[in-house]
Amino acid sequence: MKNKNFRTVLILSALVAFAPMSIDMYLPALPTLERFFAADTASVQHTLASFFLGLTVGQILYGPIADKYGRKPPLYFGLSLYVVASAACALAPTIGSLISLRFLQALSGCAGMVVARAVVRDLYDRQESARVYSVLLMVMGIAPIVAPLAGGYLLTWFGWRSIFWVLALFGVACLIAVKTGLPETIPRDQPRIALSKAMGNYAALLADRRYLGYALSGGFGQAGMFAYISGSPFVIIDLYGVPAHYYGWLFGMNATGIVAFTQLNRRMLLRYDADRVLDFGNLAGIVMGVLLLLMAWTNAAGLVGILAPLFFVVSLRGLTFPNASAGAMAPFPEKAGSASALLGSVQFAIAAFASAAVGIFHNGTAVPMAAVVGTCGLLAFVSYRLFVPGDLK
Repeated sequence: MKNKNFRTVLILSALVAFAPMSIDMYLPALPTLERFFAADTASVQHTLASFFLGLTVGQILYGPIADKYGRKPPLYFGLSLYVVASAACALAPTIGSLISLRFLQALSGCAGMVVARAVVRDLYDRQESARVYSVLLMVMGIAPIVAPLAGGYLLTWFGWRSIFWVLALFGVACLIAVKTGLPETIPRDQPRIALSKAMGNYAALLADRRYLGYALSGGFGQAGMFAYISGSPFVIIDLYGVPAHYYGWLFGMNATGIVAFTQLNRRMLLRYDADRVLDFGNLAGIVMGVLLLLMAWTNAAGLVGILAPLFFVVSLRGLTFPNASAGAMAPFPEKAGSASALLGSVQFAIAAFASAAVGIFHNGTAVPMAAVVGTCGLLAFVSYRLFVPGDLK
């Protein structure tokens, strides 16, 4: 990869890391927040659900702006607001205010996710896009390894508020990188789509069975992982008694699977079509989801019985997410921003429901988390098989 392209992919990797950094770094603090604010488990998990909701709404807004005004202007606005929102989270006086500020934090930070996918579509074709998305997902896999570890030690040494101050500094660093190192990638001769046509574009995308199939398949796959993210602090720390600063090591162990499977995906794409890899990953996800639910229901092997299938549930995102994203984005070069925005919004809308469901059905066991993860895996498989035309499979 040439130096210029390497620099671009490196910056895009930082931009897609906003979600895992903002989510995973404060996961070890969830039980602490419950005690600090004298709040119940469901209320604390709403800080996650509100973040997912912010990602859903924000991406819908940024997509048309990126198609109309270019890729960089929405980044300047979004990253600047993210820094302010993160600092406000660090100063939150109540659990209710933290829930609201997490929504604002997501609403601003998701600009990077929308623009990163659009830039990949600007620069690469379908098969190469899938490989680049694998690189980005590898970063999203590394972030969950580093972020909970850092969050756990920040929590232990400086308290939960320090986590959000560090996120604010991360936003500042990304803003500088975008300003100095990211080129404008929307072609100069490409017609710019008027903002007034945004809703029509979204309606047309949702009416496209191929786009919908890939978006739902990738969305349910991601939702299963976020159900795990939402439920795992309480399962691992509260249910099985693992100290908060060790939680990051267990969480990171699972996240290493994403890194390994994204590399496997890049190799498989040299021999197999992206749709074939996606279908295999979805099928394997069903098997692991059923095994996870069985282990949670019986508690036959304790924590090990939960972690083993979870490792593969999380790892399989390395085979499904890049290929589903590339499949959805490929046919729409002229409205890549809108296609990217809707794709992300669909994924995180489903994730918000999955995360909320884990909290709603919380019963002091690992069963609610496992049930939601397994259901998401099944729906990812069904969505792809039901909507994506047969000649692509």
